[in-house]
Amino acid sequence: MRVLFIGTGEIGVPVLRWLLESEEHELIGVVTQPDKPVGRDQRIEAPPIKAALAGRGVPIFQPKRIKSEEALAEIRALAPDVIVVMAYGQILPRAVLEIPRIACLNLHASLLPRHRGAAPIQAAIVMGDRETGISVMYMDEGLDTGDVLLQTRIEIAPDETGSSLHDRLAETAPVALKEAFAQLQAGTAPRIPQDSSGATYAPKLERENGRIDWSEPARLIESKIRAFDPWPGAFTILRDETGGERKLKVYRASVVPAESNDPAKLLIAAKDGALRLEEVQLEGKRRMSAAEFLRGYNARLRLA
Repeated sequence: MRVLFIGTGEIGVPVLRWLLESEEHELIGVVTQPDKPVGRDQRIEAPPIKAALAGRGVPIFQPKRIKSEEALAEIRALAPDVIVVMAYGQILPRAVLEIPRIACLNLHASLLPRHRGAAPIQAAIVMGDRETGISVMYMDEGLDTGDVLLQTRIEIAPDETGSSLHDRLAETAPVALKEAFAQLQAGTAPRIPQDSSGATYAPKLERENGRIDWSEPARLIESKIRAFDPWPGAFTILRDETGGERKLKVYRASVVPAESNDPAKLLIAAKDGALRLEEVQLEGKRRMSAAEFLRGYNARLRLA
């Protein structure tokens, strides 16, 4: 089949590589987001999907808006049998959905209808889900509301982080797509309507979502610390003796009883328990163990 891939994020790279290496299917082009400035120095960088295509000779299109007439004309000219979308970052209009001869498929990193939206990986960890997976879905104009073709499931480990689950799902995605393609070619691919009564939503995360609310239950805070690694990152604000504030990033923590009181440990009370911080990074300093942090800063910094 002639396949057009539309995606931007790192999670889609294994799918892209599978399409590049496939002897049965032809990758006829890729649509991704424009290059953009990143970091403090605002250096222009290509999105991960474009970077993965370096030297491959596959046509790459980077429209600012995929619904523009120019972008639509470019996609139509490719005459794809199937469009595959994963982590693109723009909503596809009906005009794009109607272009492929067979189907426009989205690979979504959750077991739909659970965790529709932009941050399903983090949501699965925060909500304490025991499993997640890749849903291969026929796209419609709604937010992850299309009929499901198939789902591939994986278990979520007790110590799972957003980073580790992202990588595992990224490697699961091409397996799911390979099976979906086989079913499409055999004419056996189902269309399973989603039960919207069981839908949950995982909106896009902003940096401020990572700020720890110590009035929340300790277990919820601990799950957010894992889920938000690496983005948006969990943090709290500390105040020094002059009243100045500094951000403390929290990379690892564990739940302990509320009555815990050990001056050699970095303990912070929360609802229904407390958190023992284990790995942190003070703004302007290197990442370090909580023990190292206590030796250098305990007497001078307090929660804001």
